[in-house]
Amino acid sequence: MQLHQLRYFVAVAEVRHFTQAADLVGITQPSLSKQIHALEADLGAPLFERVRGNITLTAAGEVLLPLAKRILADVETATREVQELVGLRRGRVRLGATPSLATSLAPPVLRRFRDAHPTIDLRVEEGGSQDLVRDLLRGDLDLALIIMPSAGTDPGLRADPILRESLVVASVDPLPGASEAGELRITDLRDQPLVMFREGYDLRDATLQACRAAGFEPTLSVDGGEMDAVLSFVEAGLGVALVPGIVVARRAGIRVTRLVPPGVRRTIAVARRRDVVPTHAGRELRRILLEYVHDATAADQLPAGVEPLAAI
Repeated sequence: MQLHQLRYFVAVAEVRHFTQAADLVGITQPSLSKQIHALEADLGAPLFERVRGNITLTAAGEVLLPLAKRILADVETATREVQELVGLRRGRVRLGATPSLATSLAPPVLRRFRDAHPTIDLRVEEGGSQDLVRDLLRGDLDLALIIMPSAGTDPGLRADPILRESLVVASVDPLPGASEAGELRITDLRDQPLVMFREGYDLRDATLQACRAAGFEPTLSVDGGEMDAVLSFVEAGLGVALVPGIVVARRAGIRVTRLVPPGVRRTIAVARRRDVVPTHAGRELRRILLEYVHDATAADQLPAGVEPLAAI
């Protein structure tokens, strides 16, 4: 099994077309087909099924694909790490972040990193925590700002908690049931139509778990939105939503109502793959992230409802 064969295999698996894959990797289609056949011979199993011009992965191909992507990602990481060590001054760091963190915590951290290391290539991927965990495990990200699930993170990851934030109720109109302090209980949402995030968002799980723990199944008015869509649906009066307070701070059309303590809180963590040694760039980004959280805490500049954890 050769690395170039794995690259060709991944290319075909992604575009599902031999000629297009050959163009993508810069070789002729017959050469690519020959290398795929050689790989299949080495593995003792076909990797693709070719039926009426359609190309699909076999069971063996489905098993190999995530492993091949991980191997290629690790090789690229090793190459970049060695390049840094020999003084080429090149590097890359790929950061994942949830939508709320991508618009709040990530920008000042990345600005500080860019000022210190202007030659490092920065790439950012925005997505739900479940999506980011998947991308970390298959080698598509170096670091990710995720929300810690109640059941714990995947054993293949190292996740270090750094912040805790409280969720608030976003609405257009005042909500019935609020206390004199202007706070709601989760049970006050029993008769409120909720705007719900799509599958893969930790906010979806947090909302459903909170409602079910309070003894009711929420009524959904709209189901399946991304962060901007959910806030827009709330602004349109389609329902209410549980969101991080920071994402509604600048939306004048949305009313924010706090939950009665302890409310619904989330733990923010910085995560990476446990079995991969971080690159210099990855380690430096993590260091600057923790430095920023420390400095923001000392200057009392963390957003309302966000508190540092003891380790910071």
